Formats: sequence, structure tokens, C-alpha cells
Amino acid sequence: MKKPFVPSAVPPENQKSPAYWFVFRKQELLVDMDSPAQPVPLAINVEELSIAAVRRQFFGFYDGYPCFSVEAEPEVNPIENYTFEPLRSTFFKVDDDFIMLGGRAIQIVNWDRDHQFCGRCGNRMQNSAREHAKNCPHCGLISYPRISPAVIVAVWKGREILLARSARFPLKMYSVLAGFVEAGETLEETVEREIYEEVGIHVQNIEYFGSQPWPFPNSLMIGFTAEYAGGEISIEEEELTDAGWYAYDNLPVVSPKISIARQLIDHFVDKMTRQQDNS
Repeated sequence: MKKPFVPSAVPPENQKSPAYWFVFRKQELLVDMDSPAQPVPLAINVEELSIAAVRRQFFGFYDGYPCFSVEAEPEVNPIENYTFEPLRSTFFKVDDDFIMLGGRAIQIVNWDRDHQFCGRCGNRMQNSAREHAKNCPHCGLISYPRISPAVIVAVWKGREILLARSARFPLKMYSVLAGFVEAGETLEETVEREIYEEVGIHVQNIEYFGSQPWPFPNSLMIGFTAEYAGGEISIEEEELTDAGWYAYDNLPVVSPKISIARQLIDHFVDKMTRQQDNS
């Protein structure tokens, strides 16, 4: 993030300073798309916004300001100059920091909504006073916000990178391959399995690249690079509509810059460009 963020589950006492309010109507965020540097409301309390809040959650301080996530009533109307937008719709349009904060906020909202009752015994859960956790006073079960690990992999062969298009992607956009970790798998095993299942090839020299939280849905994307080891591309048609090898200097439309997918692609392009310049 460009400005400091300090996560916390303990709200400030007797709050009298403005806070950022990440208000969600179902899965849509209340934003002012004409103010990309400060797209969410800044107010002392959510009541100033004339928003009927079902639940609210404190989740930290951004640039010194408290941050709250809010689950609004499903039929609530936006306030003046604001609209409710799907979080993905804010890509390219608002400051990246607020996209990442919005991703954190919506995961907390969804977790809070979906864990009002104990999944083991059915009793009402109680909020922890010191962390984002819910405790069952009857059976002792503790529920934390769900985080689903997933690998995302840039595979290259010589000076070409493997890119694919999912049916879920916007028209013509391509990206690197990704998939969720299954129970009992190492991350490296997930890389090998996902690549083979989706495009029918084998990989080698798997190396860790980096990670990124991603709220679609509640994922932790764990990035890797890998080299082609064999096989011919054969796509899994339930997952993909197309896949192929692309030269570093002739790529299709790819993922937005905020994503780790784009970071992996840019890393490949930079590496190939340096090799070309030194050859």
C-alpha cells in the first residue's frame, strides 16, 4: 500500500474523529467514482450517511483513520454523489489502496454475516473482543474469517509464456493459470496438478514468487513461476475457453496491474527483455 495500514479488531474508544466507511449492499460497495483518491465516505459514524446498518465491523487504521466495514440493508439507497458498485467495477477507476481495503472489508462483512450461529451446535455465536473471531458459548467452537489458499503460476517455455482465458473473464482478457489448494496437498503439488488438469502439460523448476490477498472469494493467491517440462496443450473446457504460448513482446490483453497475475506476467516480460538486451 502507498499509505500505512494497521490491522486491528479493537475499535478506538469514544471515537470523535472521522473514519472511512466501507458500506456494502449485498456484494456492492458504496463509492464515489468521481473521487478516485477517496472513493468511500469519511464520517464520524455511519448514521451521518443515512445508511441503515445491519452490522458493522472495525478492521484497522488507514493513514491514521479508523476503518469500518458495514453490511447495509439489502434495499438501501445510495447517498448523494455515491453509487453501489461491484468491487471489480472499481478496478482502473479508484486508488489501488481502497481496492485492497475494500477487499479486506467485504471478506469481514461476509464472514460476520455467515457465522452468526455455530456450525457445530447451532447456538448463537459471540464476537471476540480482541480479534476477528466468533466464539460459541455452548460448545466452544471458534470461527475465524475464512481464507482459501490458491496457487497462481506463470509457466514459460523459452521466451513464451502460457496464458489462458476463462469464460468468467472479460472479453479477450488472458491471464496465467490458478487454482485452489486441496486438503493434504503441498503448494508445489497443487501447481503441478492444476497445470496438468487445466492444460495437460507438465512443469518443472517451480519457484515461489509472492502472494496477494484476493477477495474473489476470500482467497490468498500464492504466486509461483515454473518452466515447461513436456506435453501438448489440451484445455479443460469446463474451466477454459482458450490457452496458448505467447511471446513476451506480443501479448494479448492481460490482467489488471493491481493483480498478482499481472505482476507475474510483467516479471516474465522484464526478464525476457533483459535477456534480449544482453544478447
